[in-house]
Amino acid sequence: MTLAEAALLSAAAFGAGALNAVAGGGSFLTLPALVVVGASPIVANATGTVALLPGYLSGTWGFREDIRPPPGLSLRALLLLGLAGGAAGAALLLLTPAPAFRRLVPWLLLAATALFALAPRLLRAARGEAAHAAHDASGSPARWAAAGVLAVSAYGGYFNGGLGVLLLALFALLGQNDLNAMNGLKNLLSAALAAIAVALYAAGGLVRWPEAALMTAGATAGGYLGARAARHIPGAWLRRGIVATGLALAAVFFARG
Repeated sequence: MTLAEAALLSAAAFGAGALNAVAGGGSFLTLPALVVVGASPIVANATGTVALLPGYLSGTWGFREDIRPPPGLSLRALLLLGLAGGAAGAALLLLTPAPAFRRLVPWLLLAATALFALAPRLLRAARGEAAHAAHDASGSPARWAAAGVLAVSAYGGYFNGGLGVLLLALFALLGQNDLNAMNGLKNLLSAALAAIAVALYAAGGLVRWPEAALMTAGATAGGYLGARAARHIPGAWLRRGIVATGLALAAVFFARG
């Protein structure tokens, strides 16, 4: 690496760590930065996930006072589902080509952003039905919550782009409305699924370790500082920023084809 390449990767990692702590989408910074320095898209995706893992952990620590599980799931169940989904997604990345799935990414981001933006209204309108369903002996709300966490975790293990937006949309639909709690939980689950994915990426030889090591410090600092700053930002501003991030990510991925 040249000095300019090292500076680019460090700056991208810091910004990605802060963005992931607050709204998600940090891989939008790390992936193109790694491609610029010569990594293939798949290797850049895997290497960026390695670099961002410490940022997820530091972001979780930054929101430690706020973390609460969503209705219907315990923290233990959430983490187990995240590990299972992350492993499945990472295995899929190792076994299948990415182009067809990449074409779906902007649509997934667009849908997740719309759901996150509309979730408060939808939840208020359906509050009565949701309360009734919570007392249903069949336990179906918990099963739907588990299925949602597993599916989004598998997505995160496979591609990771826009994972934060998808997780925030999911938590909003599961009934959470405290953005600090949602951000803390998002970082915790992202760390869990990224950890298992990183192990599989490494086994498959997809990681460029010198670049990952360099980016780790920046992502860690960005994750912690972003989380602490977000706790002092009004929730409405954060919500608008998250929606804007999701739309911007979708537009970029549409443009990339």
